[in-house]
Amino acid sequence: MSGHSKWANIKHKKAKADSQKGQIFTKIGRELIVAAKVGGPDPANNFRLKLIVDKAKAANMPNENIQRAIQKGAGSGEGDSYEELRYEGYAPGGVAVMVNILTDNRNRTAGEMRHIFSKHGGNLGETGCVSWMFKEKGQLTVPREDLKLNEDDFMLLALEAGAEDLDTDEESFQVYTEPENTEAVRQALLDQGLPIEEAAINLIPESTIEIDDVNQAGKIIRLIDALEENDDVQGVYTNFELAESIAEQF
Repeated sequence: MSGHSKWANIKHKKAKADSQKGQIFTKIGRELIVAAKVGGPDPANNFRLKLIVDKAKAANMPNENIQRAIQKGAGSGEGDSYEELRYEGYAPGGVAVMVNILTDNRNRTAGEMRHIFSKHGGNLGETGCVSWMFKEKGQLTVPREDLKLNEDDFMLLALEAGAEDLDTDEESFQVYTEPENTEAVRQALLDQGLPIEEAAINLIPESTIEIDDVNQAGKIIRLIDALEENDDVQGVYTNFELAESIAEQF
């Protein structure tokens, strides 16, 4: 996991830009409903819900929208209508793709996923075809801005806090840990006075494929964008990295 990650940096910037769009509220609202339904409405006792509430606030989702979604999940039974699914497949160039879904219509979503993969030169695969390439990890983003620590000092702090691994780019540190340790590591970093820009449970590839062809990279990114634009899609994870020689073009 360690190492400079051009695509991860670009994807993080894209996510911040996407948070300005109204569609993100729809997706986060579904996540809040399901998390409250599964683990209860109190973020203090429901870590999954706490992460999503933090995500909602980072996206500037109004507090009344957040509370309304939590109440729906906890009280109305609306969370029962959403089903959590995971699709697996390949982007152009054999790049592995994992897609996390929350849907109220499995058949509709299956058709839409097949169409998106096919339209953009990919292939929807069978369950298990690429999931073995990924591990579920807690991921915390710490912005470098105003952080008076060099990489070695930060790594020492992160490891003492319980982190397993660290990735860096020009703008942030990415801290990885076991999913069940995410909150403990998050709190330990906060106790050290470090800002946490984002905390999430993500699917992290165990190894990556470097893409150095601009046309192929464009096809892969267009497939990812099309998947992320679908209302049912909550997360898209891949195992490709952009080569330094073409990263600036994206």
